[in-house]
Amino acid sequence: MSTLVSINPSNYERLGEVKISTKKEIKGKVELAHSSQKKWNDIGLSKRLDVLKSLLFLFIEQKKELALLSSQEMGMPYNEALDDLSFGIEYFTWYLENAEKYLKPEVTFEDEKEIHKVIYEPKGVAAVIITWNFPFSTFVWQVIQNLIVGNTVVLKCSEKIPLFGKKIEEIFIQSKIPKGVLNEVYGDGEIGDILVHQDINLICFTGSSKIGKKLYKVASEKLISILMELGGSASGIVFEDADIDKVIESIYFNKFLNCGQVCDGLKRLIVHESKFDEVVNKLEKIIKSKKIGIAENNDTEIGPLVSKSQLRIIEEQMENAILKGAKIVVGGQTPKNLKGSFYEPTLLIDISFDMKVWKEEVFGPILPIVSFKTYEEAIKLANNTVYGLGGYIFTENKKLFKKASFEIDTGMVCQNNILYIKPCNPFGGNKDSGLGRMHGKYGFYELCQIKIIAEEQ
Repeated sequence: MSTLVSINPSNYERLGEVKISTKKEIKGKVELAHSSQKKWNDIGLSKRLDVLKSLLFLFIEQKKELALLSSQEMGMPYNEALDDLSFGIEYFTWYLENAEKYLKPEVTFEDEKEIHKVIYEPKGVAAVIITWNFPFSTFVWQVIQNLIVGNTVVLKCSEKIPLFGKKIEEIFIQSKIPKGVLNEVYGDGEIGDILVHQDINLICFTGSSKIGKKLYKVASEKLISILMELGGSASGIVFEDADIDKVIESIYFNKFLNCGQVCDGLKRLIVHESKFDEVVNKLEKIIKSKKIGIAENNDTEIGPLVSKSQLRIIEEQMENAILKGAKIVVGGQTPKNLKGSFYEPTLLIDISFDMKVWKEEVFGPILPIVSFKTYEEAIKLANNTVYGLGGYIFTENKKLFKKASFEIDTGMVCQNNILYIKPCNPFGGNKDSGLGRMHGKYGFYELCQIKIIAEEQ
């Protein structure tokens, strides 16, 4: 019997294991999802919302347990893991409170003879594959709106968080949700590939752009919809008029949250030459004040990377940068007193654009910093990437922000200490960062068949 073994990245201790799903089991889960879908849809939106509230209450009750498991299994500092639970619960609540407003039939034309309405029907069975870096909120983002609109789900969590996936399944069983509405399978990318080749109606994926492109081909062959939130290499532009003391903590947070393992996190910092030294020096000071340690400890501010394999990728990107002339301001190595997949928060300057830390997505605590002279140069540097997910602009000039926000080729952009992430807002990107949008009314509509009904008055 093949199993997924869960390893704590803080110390490489074994946490447990989960049985890998067989092809027969995966097929059976998809069949069960199909047999349950009509009944799930037929109970109506209002009843589905009531049933899903029972699930939400269970997550609230078990918040600390889930946060600790998340912290142990993928290395997110415990307090950040609690925030991830709170964040997911906020989104879950918003979905429940706003679904009826956005999913009610919409009259598009009416006169004395006829009336035309748009209605929102479920697509059917959704294959949902999610990554590991924000275990709970990513689950909520990709699964709950599907269930609200009437789809049933076959879920595969990342192989790096099998125990968290198993805990989600156990909580579903405790809830009032009927059997077959959510079904889980376990395994790595091979299992995900088997899942998406089953009789499904929709693919929802959070993960790498490389895998996303493969899934896009699968969806095109099946002629089914696909919703993908992929990689990112978001730029942060610090303009000449920026108030550095006001925004420096936001720059740090947007880069080093979750040890830099954030899809839309700030991954390339582009600073006006007049502010360059100030920004570098103040970021260095913040980094030196942070405590690196075991993820589940309450006082830890920087935890480990998720795994040895992720650590190797970061080390390779660093080696490439140093070989090509980058200079380390702070960090740049693994801490000597810690056993797990740790890497120090790192600032790099003297960056050339052929370095991996600039060309690739850096999913870890390394921040390359470059300077610019002109507005045009800053925008060119910001768009010098295959990705287009998030963007961060630091300026006190509202006209400048507006101009730059239109010229940066991303799905999302924000100013100074404002964040674009809210449950009412669409979330998603351009270019290699994905297709479609999650959240808000936009997320509901992505998951529905939109039908027009024209009838006599």
